[in-house]
Amino acid sequence: MVNNHSGEKRYRLPAEWEPQSGVQLTWPHAGTDWAPMLDEVLVTYREMAREISRREPLLIVGADPSLCPPSESVPVFVYPTDDTWARDHGFITLVDDSQPGDCRLLDFKFNGWGEKFPADLDNAINRRLFDAGAVKGEYVSHLDFVLEGGSIESDGRGTIFTTTNCLLAPHRNQPLTKDEIEERLKEWLCADRVLWIDHGQLAGDDTDGHIDTLVRICPDDTILYIYSDNPADEHYQELQLMEEQLRTFRTIDGRPYRLLRLPMPRAIYDTSADDDRLPATYANFLVVNGAVLCPTYGPPDLDAEALNIIGQAFPGRDIVGIDCRSLIRQHGSLHCCTMQFPKGVI
Repeated sequence: MVNNHSGEKRYRLPAEWEPQSGVQLTWPHAGTDWAPMLDEVLVTYREMAREISRREPLLIVGADPSLCPPSESVPVFVYPTDDTWARDHGFITLVDDSQPGDCRLLDFKFNGWGEKFPADLDNAINRRLFDAGAVKGEYVSHLDFVLEGGSIESDGRGTIFTTTNCLLAPHRNQPLTKDEIEERLKEWLCADRVLWIDHGQLAGDDTDGHIDTLVRICPDDTILYIYSDNPADEHYQELQLMEEQLRTFRTIDGRPYRLLRLPMPRAIYDTSADDDRLPATYANFLVVNGAVLCPTYGPPDLDAEALNIIGQAFPGRDIVGIDCRSLIRQHGSLHCCTMQFPKGVI
């Protein structure tokens, strides 16, 4: 068990594959960057909502409730929003194993990935949900510290994984040093250690290298990570270095991790912006109760290869592909759109 900020051995950040009480989606509307392709992205959001709600409760934040799926069983909280990336403005939730259902809701600052985009409305969602009674737990404000949910991974046993590219990027938490940031993560997330990944960032990535685009932590000390064996690909060198570093990582009890490579999706380009490459990645999957929802981009054989590898990391779960070609056009994917809550929150 790991320490919390008061020295008690109680709280921890659960792994994503542990039992969940629900998932949050923040719904697109005409006032977001989705406006030029709103009908298209709504199809994707409805598919995500359908697959999630088949397996666990769904909570929707929607500025325009007329666009949200009508359902008496899915609550819609009508709040103004800047955008839809629930992973990065949602609560990061700790659990107390000694008191099942006792959760700590950590509200960190979201500043549009280093002040790149407006985020004031999104940054207020957590407090609104808490005040409305939509989520249960102890509310803890860390609104003086920038931390996005997509920038960290947890094994549920005291190890936090993150990337130096993101957490040390400009306009996050300067002038804090890496060591100072690490100490805060260990204190607030009740962790024993932080493993930093020093390589890898996808072209077109607004997040400065969120870990959920590169490396995902899975059960049984397994790490899934994207990899390129094509020297002509612009990511090749960095991903080779990232793999070399992952091979040096050891579990908390000193054993090497089981490493599984995920292929790079075929290159997808933004035809509306000088043909810039978009940050498509198979690593941006969501684990829900009994299943893993996985992004697909085509062609079908490459999608099938990636989903098969993800299935090897999550035996016994349904592996469900969701077409995310609409999401990637705004530089995100399936995991970025969602935030799961552990048992006891919803």
